[in-house]
Amino acid sequence: MTDYGHDLRFGTFITPGNAHPEVPVALAQLSDELGYDLVTFQDHPYQPAFLDTWTLLSWVAARTEKIHLSGNVLNLPLRPPAVLARAAASLDLLSGGRFELGLGAGGFWDAIGAMGGRQLTPGQGVDALSEAIDVIRGIWDTGDRAALRVPGEYYHLDGAKRGPATPHEIPIWLGALKPRMLRLIGRKADGWLPSLAYLKPGDLQAGNATIDAAAVEAGRDPREIRRLANIGGAFAAQRTAAFTGPASSWVDDILPLALEDGVSTFILASDDPGMLRTFAEEVIPAVREQVESARVVAGTTTGRVRNSIALAKRRDGIDYDAVPASLAEHAVEPGDARYPRVRSTYMRGGAPGLVLPARTVAEVVEALAFARAHSDLPLGVRSGGHGISGRSTNDGGIIIDLRALNSIEVLDESRRLVRIGAGALWTEVATALEPHGWALTSGDYGGVGVGGLATAGGVGWFAREHGLTIDHLVKVHLVLADGSEVDASQDENPDLFWAVRGAGANFGMATSFDFVVDEIGEAVGYAQLVFDASDTEEFLLGWGRAIEDAPRELTAQVILSPPRGGRVLAQAMAIVDSTDPEQIIGALQPLADIAPLVQQSVQLVPYSSVMANVQPGDHNGQGEPIARSGLLDHITPEFAAAAASILQRGLSYFFSIRAVGEAVADVAPDATAYAGRSANFSIAAFGADEQRFDGEWDHLRPMFSGLYLSFETDTRPERIAEAFPGETLTRLRELKTKYDPNNVFRDNFNIVAG
Repeated sequence: MTDYGHDLRFGTFITPGNAHPEVPVALAQLSDELGYDLVTFQDHPYQPAFLDTWTLLSWVAARTEKIHLSGNVLNLPLRPPAVLARAAASLDLLSGGRFELGLGAGGFWDAIGAMGGRQLTPGQGVDALSEAIDVIRGIWDTGDRAALRVPGEYYHLDGAKRGPATPHEIPIWLGALKPRMLRLIGRKADGWLPSLAYLKPGDLQAGNATIDAAAVEAGRDPREIRRLANIGGAFAAQRTAAFTGPASSWVDDILPLALEDGVSTFILASDDPGMLRTFAEEVIPAVREQVESARVVAGTTTGRVRNSIALAKRRDGIDYDAVPASLAEHAVEPGDARYPRVRSTYMRGGAPGLVLPARTVAEVVEALAFARAHSDLPLGVRSGGHGISGRSTNDGGIIIDLRALNSIEVLDESRRLVRIGAGALWTEVATALEPHGWALTSGDYGGVGVGGLATAGGVGWFAREHGLTIDHLVKVHLVLADGSEVDASQDENPDLFWAVRGAGANFGMATSFDFVVDEIGEAVGYAQLVFDASDTEEFLLGWGRAIEDAPRELTAQVILSPPRGGRVLAQAMAIVDSTDPEQIIGALQPLADIAPLVQQSVQLVPYSSVMANVQPGDHNGQGEPIARSGLLDHITPEFAAAAASILQRGLSYFFSIRAVGEAVADVAPDATAYAGRSANFSIAAFGADEQRFDGEWDHLRPMFSGLYLSFETDTRPERIAEAFPGETLTRLRELKTKYDPNNVFRDNFNIVAG
């Protein structure tokens, strides 16, 4: 008796006929609607009566929502493996991680030869398939940055590029009957996909034994290999044979295959919509229920099984087997296909030992408990992963990823009260609020996650008019260091609420925020100006004067870089919260008069369009960024001269000045943990040579009235005192003792309990 403990899956096997091409698509859509896990199509490229299977798979992926797709099985000799690997990865990306790769060695060699394919003997076909698997996995291995070289006899690659990275680990299933193919499955594949109609009595058990023995010999766990089966038959009033009879008899026929022969994926071969519906409604639920009950009685081990290659890449010090069951299926380890997509952040390269995506608050609690059991390892908390400090990744530690907690809901229309999940991105927030005529100041890049920004401060495009993001926060839901859940507001845990607004990363994991948002018009004035700032000191002084004199509805930032071609360019962006062109131009004109304009653009656009500046794709930061920050009350001649010197000497390749002040300063400096309320400007700069850059930056530090940690990468203790001056830091240390006495949340800008 063999039950490998895989989750049960059910699929359909549909004929890709071309006489009525809408039929297989409609059957695939019906399979999706009925809740099947998988839809598959045979692949015979030499058969004129069939649609091309790959084209059909792509079309069906676009016309369905949840169901996974696979060839059953794809004809390898007519589909070069390197190209097939890229096509598979692309379809997996386009479908949101719904593609599975079923492969066959060939067969029908005369027909393959007639199509221009290489004719092989059956033994050669197996050898070619073995090489092809190496090629395909090599293309998918985006964690290896070296060019791919495979010195094969049938497939020879010499320097192929890898990728793209896939959103899920695409399994390779092989259609096989003979021992040599079965042994190949045991050595290299992820699944065995036979058709029961082609098996004789005992073949399934013998095949499993052959696969298992080959797997063990290759150092693999046989449970890594899923066992699938194509099944067919008919529903009838009376049972006359296996898979011919009423739905209850189908259940009886499937149960021993699942519990004794280890089959966990059953694929129904039928083009009859009624049969698909009956199987989905009467067979699948009963099979699931009875298999689950039998496994409980038998104590069968279930869940995800990683292969030996992935296991070899695990990091020391992490008890991977103790990951809670609710998290294990989605956890990402260094050997997983998804790892290259989650290891790094926007600007920082990382190599965490484990990433735990949490889909619910309960899973956040479980993930934190797991992290506490590994208290000697670094712990990162990630919402969007954009933070400049890059502390939501690490080397060898644990990451709790909150991206799935991205809900946005209106709680009270009359109060403009909204609840936003910590994993939402600000571009999503802007888009969701736009139909209501609302907005919330939220940084200047839409790819930033809500959680990190809304616990640090939130310097955004409406800062001078409406204040910081935290100034709109009325309640936050937190998971504390001990795993308890609390709400913090002016009425509940007000001391914690004070601390979260500016120093939240030290006190817990925020899972949702309640904000009172602002009313804005249907559009804002968005200006992009490029200046010749070669007289850098004079430009900076003029910029400072113009911003401080500007009306509140204007918020702007300017970015300067070292001289190129003998001149310094300053790129400015500004928002004017108005739909009146004259008012917009009037607010912008003093900026335009500061220095010669090289380029200019002023548009009336929805705020959501401004925040839709998100670069697609995963974060792929490299190395360790060198960023320094400071809050500046006024741009003085001393500051202008020092900043100009940094730029002229090429010590900073990105020097930005964001406008704050006005509404930000309306809030008392002791009202929140963010204490830098007197500043009119938030300065952030990046350098390449840390020692030289810091040597010059130290001349600026005495000019600052504070520090905004979101733009800082220097985690030395001195920065804490700059960000949280005097009584603010004293109070934070007292609260750290109360809420995180064991310093669980230390891997950021750590406030030490006192």
